Amino acid sequence: MTERRGAVELIELVLDDGSFIRWDTELPDVAADSAYAAELATARERSGLDEAVVTGEGRINGRRVAVAACEFRFLGGSIGVAAADRLTRSIERATAEGLPLLAAPVSGGTRMQEGTLAFVQMVKITDAVVAHRSAGLPFLVYLRHPTTGGVLASWGSLGHVTVGEPGALIGFLGPRVYEALYERPFPEGVQVAENLYAHGLLDAVLPAEELAGIADRALTVLMAPREGLPPVPELPKEPLDDIPAWESVFRSRRPERPGVRRLLRVAATDVVPLNGTGEGELDPGLLLALARFGGAPCVVLGQDRRGQAAAGPMGPGALREARRGMRLAHELGLPLVSVIDTPGAALSKTAEEGGMAGEIARCLAELVMLEAPTLCLLLGEGSGGGALALMPADRVLCAQHAWLSPLPPEGASAIMYRTTEYAPDVAAAQGVRSLDLLRQGIVDRIVAEHDDAADEPEDYCRRVGHVLQHELVRLLEMDPAERRAARSRRYRHLS
Repeated sequence: MTERRGAVELIELVLDDGSFIRWDTELPDVAADSAYAAELATARERSGLDEAVVTGEGRINGRRVAVAACEFRFLGGSIGVAAADRLTRSIERATAEGLPLLAAPVSGGTRMQEGTLAFVQMVKITDAVVAHRSAGLPFLVYLRHPTTGGVLASWGSLGHVTVGEPGALIGFLGPRVYEALYERPFPEGVQVAENLYAHGLLDAVLPAEELAGIADRALTVLMAPREGLPPVPELPKEPLDDIPAWESVFRSRRPERPGVRRLLRVAATDVVPLNGTGEGELDPGLLLALARFGGAPCVVLGQDRRGQAAAGPMGPGALREARRGMRLAHELGLPLVSVIDTPGAALSKTAEEGGMAGEIARCLAELVMLEAPTLCLLLGEGSGGGALALMPADRVLCAQHAWLSPLPPEGASAIMYRTTEYAPDVAAAQGVRSLDLLRQGIVDRIVAEHDDAADEPEDYCRRVGHVLQHELVRLLEMDPAERRAARSRRYRHLS
């Protein structure tokens, strides 16, 4: 654990030099007996501050942002009535002025000296954060050492993007309290930032010196303009060879074929990977990120062929992670890009008990009704319900050798003929390849491969990125009501 920084020191480290402007105003009177009054006086002398929260505004890479940070030297960063009032006022001001907010709690939670009245202040703070988020404004959180109790159980856990300090103790119940209540120590290694990251509760674990960088990248996407983007010329549509479906299935499975990670690395900018559901699940079969294709911002949900190859088929947690991305797109008004590349969802006891079928249904329901613009890219294998879960969109693009099928062709052959040897014939008969999907109206455009994306991965990713950028700009220009109505008509009229 690095040496603990004070609130002002942290704020000045993250913000552009000389840009910090304090918002702190006079504090409300809090009834305090003589013992508590003495504690407050000592805390003020020790910290040089009048309360446990410092608020204000500044700039990160020239962008105006609101900030709020706790001071641990002031009664452990605990939140009482005065601190809650200051924090709430700062959130409300950020909302009124249309500013993103970076919050940096470090706190033992509720101020015990003020009792239940202090405890219920967490509701007031949460209400202000919800109003800020409902205004479509980004809320970024940096959890420092330690952050526990009511602070973590309210505004500390509501970030669109949440980063932890390396080695930070982060937990609902502090270990000292746990040991006092249960007369045994809390298990080691649980309430640590790195462990929370491993369980999908944090998006990153970074030292304070790197906080400005990730905040800048995130805000570059989250605050990017949605209107008035320069038009992107459409790539000419190329003639496509009539290649058998089974040949496309074979090519889609080549290990060298570029996946969503390579696509983002080559074709996107300002990429900020997010991690897990934020609710204790992490599935390597899905990549969730903020990114821009050209000037067009988006949330990316990508089925990760590398993650699935290493860990096995994606489980229901991957779709719950995808639904986190859908919520982000809805709340922040960002286009959603889904990337399909999966040999199929997990078929296992764990997947069944985890509600795989229900998660597919909920993904379909949310995508069909999502108010944000949606764009789907069939990049490789598109097998079964795991692929269908991410397909409904305003526009659907397809790599030339991508495909979509109710089951892998081998599985369909086994059902129909009790053997897999007819898989090539089944693939052809079911119309799984890109040319068939285009003819049936399931996809809107095919991105040509020359003649196999696995043999030209960089060039292919750049072409796909250009098409994504063009389509995103078009979607952002459309009237939202007309766009959503067209999406609904699209799937109702498929026949």
